[in-house]
Formats: sequence, C-alpha cells, structure tokens
Amino acid sequence: MNAPSVLTISQLNMYVKSLLDGDPSLNRVFVSGEVSNFTNHYRSGHLYLSLKDEKCVIKAVMFSSYASRLRFEPKDGMKVLVRGRVSLYEQSGQYQLYIEDMQPDGLGALNLAYEQLKEKLAAEGLFDTNKKQPLPEFPNKVGVITSPTGAVIHDIQQIMARRYPLAELILCPVKVQGEGAAEQVVQAIELFNRKKAVDVLIVGRGGGSMEDLWAFNEEKVAHAVAASSIPIISAVGHETDVTICDFVADCRAATPSAAAELAVPDQLELKDTLRSYQFTLTHLIRARMRNYHEQLHRLVASKSFQTPQTRVAMETMRLDRYTEQLSVAMKRKTEAEAHRLSKLSGQLHTLSPLQVLSRGYAITQDKNQQTIKSTAQVCTGQQITVTLSDGVLDCTVDEVKCNE
Repeated sequence: MNAPSVLTISQLNMYVKSLLDGDPSLNRVFVSGEVSNFTNHYRSGHLYLSLKDEKCVIKAVMFSSYASRLRFEPKDGMKVLVRGRVSLYEQSGQYQLYIEDMQPDGLGALNLAYEQLKEKLAAEGLFDTNKKQPLPEFPNKVGVITSPTGAVIHDIQQIMARRYPLAELILCPVKVQGEGAAEQVVQAIELFNRKKAVDVLIVGRGGGSMEDLWAFNEEKVAHAVAASSIPIISAVGHETDVTICDFVADCRAATPSAAAELAVPDQLELKDTLRSYQFTLTHLIRARMRNYHEQLHRLVASKSFQTPQTRVAMETMRLDRYTEQLSVAMKRKTEAEAHRLSKLSGQLHTLSPLQVLSRGYAITQDKNQQTIKSTAQVCTGQQITVTLSDGVLDCTVDEVKCNE
C-alpha cells in the first residue's frame, strides 16, 4: 500500500483552484443576492463585496476593467444579479466569485444610475431654482449644440428664421449619443463660454431610448451646464423624455422646436405689440393736444388776455397796498421793540453795581481780587483795594475792629 503524499498549503490551494477553474459549470455562473460589506477602492478601481441570501454568504470581487462599465454604484442592501466565475484566492484559501457583470435585480441599471445621479446632484444644489439664469429677451446670437444632421437643427433654423430673423444662429456640431458624446457636449459648452460668443444656448437632440439619450444624463454634462455663464435651454428628446440636463439647465423645453420658440421672440407678436403701443400713444397725444387747445381758447377768450393793461394796473394797485401794509407793520414793530429795549435798559441801570457805588457804597478786595465781606478775612498790615464810584484806593490795614 502506497503512503499518502503530503501536500503543502500552497500545493493544496493550487490544486483546489485548478479544480474550480477547470469546471465549466463554474466558469460562467449567474448569481442573485444582496450586496453587503461593499468597498470601493477608488485608487485601484476594484470593488470588493459579499453576496448573501437568507442562509449563506460568498465573498466577491469585481476588478476595475469590469467595474468601470457599471452605470450605477452598488450599495449595501441592494439586490443584484451578477455574472462571473468561481475560483479560489490562493493566499487566503477562500473561494470567491469573480464578477464580470452586475445588474440591479428588478430596476434597470440605467434607471438606477439615473435616480442615483439625480439624488446626488439635487443634494449638491444643482437643481436649485435660485441658481437659474433668465433668458435674454432679444438675443443677437443663439448657440446650438446638437448633431449637424437630422431634423433637430433643421427645425430650429426654420423656427428662428420665421420668428426672429434678426438673431444669428451659431451651430457647434457634436455627437449626441454613443461613446464620446458627453465629452463633446461638455467641450462645446465650455467653448461657447470661453468665447462669450452667444447670448443663449440650446443643448439638445431628438427623441430616442434612454440609452440613446444617456449622454445628457452624464454627471460631467450636468456640471458643465451648471457652470455655464450663458443661459442654457435643454431640449433633449420628446416631451415625455426628462434628462439630468433638463433639471440643471436654466430652462427646459419639451422639444427642440419648443426650445427655439423660447430662445427668440415672435416678430409678429412684437409688431402687434408695437402697433398697440403706437395706437395708445397716438390716442394720448391727441387727447393732450385737445386739452391744450381748450386751455388756449379759454385763455384767449378771457378779459385778462384781451385787456392786459387793466390786469397790470390791478396787480400794481395790489402791490402798492401790500407795500403800504408792510411799511406800517414794520414801523409798529420797530416802535414796540424800542420801547421794550428802553425798559430793559432802565432795569439794567437800576441793578448796576456802579449805581450802588454812586450812593456811597464801596467794594473792598484783597490782592487776589477776592471780595472782602468780613473782618475775619483781613489782618493788620494787609494790602487791600477799595473801589469807589469814581476810582480805586490802595490801602493798608492798620487796625481791625470787630462789632460786638
């Protein structure tokens, strides 16, 4: 009996891996489950996760070459359907699922990606109405970003030529679907903004499936529209088609034809408005002229106009009367003020210190010109001054006598 061979761990894991890799039924499997422990290694681009059901769990990995094709971002708790192969990770000895494709289980990948991006951009404030720019009332130049072929540009040209031929249409041709379409739309928006070439922009295309319209649901297009200093009208698809670009744009048109109608005014409506203004102004001017004519007729018919000398004489008499009244009033006022001044002057004279001195009184002060009111304020030999009504005496105190 042969002795069993002894394997190293590496040999064992390598053998089990070869068994799994060599099984055709495990090289292409479809698995449904719930995402858990999801990790996105942004530097490498690899996605690491677990898939589970009510009873079991399996580890899984999706390398960046496959993960870059996803239209949506997996999240914990999300039900998914994946395609891949089962193999063994030799270093840990764990078998796991290597995912090559992943789709939401139930909701389509494009719909899920659309809803996720819509929620993200709304949280960033890109849909806020207070950030919307008003459209110019009378644009001189209108920029259009769309395919150079097809009905869209033809319809826009026809409508602008009919409604407002004064505006110049400037087309920037781009791809509107497929690979590279979103990048071209972004470049066209940035080009118009750098050159400040137009007053308003129309970004759009005709109808199609959600996948056909997907370039206008790309995040890069949304940020380019939001960053534009030129007002943008989004006109993607038909009335029932609503893209991310529609939410971010300053104005949304149901169709490209409707966008052209929003971009420029209607010359027929402008002419009707001008005719209405002209009629109103003419009516007002004529009414004003009739009023002036009536005033003029009344003035010509008045006595003042017919005999101006009489009117001048009457006004002269009135002026003379006013002059006389003013003169009398001024004279009375002057006399009253003179009497009041004389009375105040007499009162002031009565209260004057000089008047008191003239009656034999004197003012005694020390050398600091402080008034002496008591014998207690002086002493023998002190120099004092005595002010009389007609002069000043410089004195020396020889003796101080106090009243008993």
